[in-house]
Amino acid sequence: MREDQRSGCPINLSLEVFGDRWSLIIIRDMMFGNLRHFRELLSHSEEGIASNILSARLKHLLELGMVTKADDPSHKQKAIYSLTEKAIELVPVFAMLGAWGRRHLPVSRELSIRAELLEKGGPEMWEAFMEELRTQHLGTPKKPGARSVFAELRAAYEKVLAEEAG
Repeated sequence: MREDQRSGCPINLSLEVFGDRWSLIIIRDMMFGNLRHFRELLSHSEEGIASNILSARLKHLLELGMVTKADDPSHKQKAIYSLTEKAIELVPVFAMLGAWGRRHLPVSRELSIRAELLEKGGPEMWEAFMEELRTQHLGTPKKPGARSVFAELRAAYEKVLAEEAG
């Protein structure tokens, strides 16, 4: 155990990684919103993250090996952030957090529809989503006929938005 860790408990160690207010939100936005640039993460944050906090959390996530940063080939002054395998493996955790939140907290319909679909889709859907994230973020080849969970989740979200607007 390192000196800066309180204990070797897996729950404690996980909270040392994700126990701040923003780290899981940033990973969520990269995962479910496909937000990959600093400006996207800053301007599309539903919760309104400040730029200095975003910068600090991205640096922390980089140090922990949860995300990587590379030059964006489409723009010399931009960097593109990608999830690592460690972060992609959080899909089931996000699914369970979303399911718990839907049951016990006053969620909005439009922001909880993806959690509902992930809960109902179960491990099969989670694995398909992780495979899709590996293609998007790690560059693994897309399997022929692979399901796009990202598109399914986005379509459901947009459908709820349209229903609430109309």
